[in-house]
Amino acid sequence: MIAIILYLSYGIICLVLLLLALLMFLTYRFQRGKKRVIQYLEGLNIKRMEGLGTTGSLEILPLIDWYTDKPGLQGETGVSYLIKTDETTILFDVGYNYEQTDPSPLLHNMSALGVSLDDFDRIFVSHNHLDHVGGLKFMRRKSFSLTLRQLPLKGKIVYTPIPMNYPGLKPIHTEAPTPIAKGVCSIGAIPTQLFFLGWTLEQALACRVEGKGIVLIIGCGHQTLPRILERAEALFEDPLYGVLGGLHFPVTKGRQLVLGIPLEKFVGTGKPPWRPINKRDVLKNIELLKTKNPKLVALSAHDSCDWTLSAFREAFQGAYQDLRVGKKIII
Repeated sequence: MIAIILYLSYGIICLVLLLLALLMFLTYRFQRGKKRVIQYLEGLNIKRMEGLGTTGSLEILPLIDWYTDKPGLQGETGVSYLIKTDETTILFDVGYNYEQTDPSPLLHNMSALGVSLDDFDRIFVSHNHLDHVGGLKFMRRKSFSLTLRQLPLKGKIVYTPIPMNYPGLKPIHTEAPTPIAKGVCSIGAIPTQLFFLGWTLEQALACRVEGKGIVLIIGCGHQTLPRILERAEALFEDPLYGVLGGLHFPVTKGRQLVLGIPLEKFVGTGKPPWRPINKRDVLKNIELLKTKNPKLVALSAHDSCDWTLSAFREAFQGAYQDLRVGKKIII
């Protein structure tokens, strides 16, 4: 009996030491990564986006998000938006497909909303995380998929913030700010060092709407709102008209619980897990955004909690619109 107790004690001690070593490594990597982010940003020479032109119209139809606008549509902790301008229609991210079904929630919602593969000519991947590229296996492959199997997407133009792949296509690596169509561009990849997920490059989409200004469409917001706004101001003289998408503010709870742990509260933030995103952080970002006087704010619920949604709704009043699958936002 004594031998068994000693054996178990030894095992527990080894496990604790292993976890401490892992924590030390992650902390070291995190601190180095934060310095690397600063060096990366300081080394950039961001110039004005000249000759982009404008789009007279802009429509955003959420195809995947947490909340849905009507029965028969499926919500999940992923993102996919159909973005239509004067000259192009863009599929922004492809959702999560958490249960890896075929058809996926994305294809189900597309069918329910009368959207087909022929209705878009471009695909924009905000960043290579599983809830934006169709699942973990596609994230590991640095690829993406609209459903469990990779559908033929011949002729589609794809923009990715890191080098990625897709059968039969050659995605365009848009680490730098890149024009996509008249009045539409990637603001370029902005890095973040995440404690568990490491170095992450994420790009957002900017639409220059005639007579109104810049509308920013964001996947998760890992880059942080201050850096997104700073990049937009460096690229454009136009005022900020709107911000739509995810900003990763799961302050009270996450959308996914694993063993009762709200993962999003600790994973996917640019903060250490012992100092997670809090209400003060949210209110500070709200105050920053209010200085830009946006006419449209629509926050994704896929990576922000209901408390955050309520805080944004109260702060921006008539400028705020609920972002729900099937509810078209017209600018």
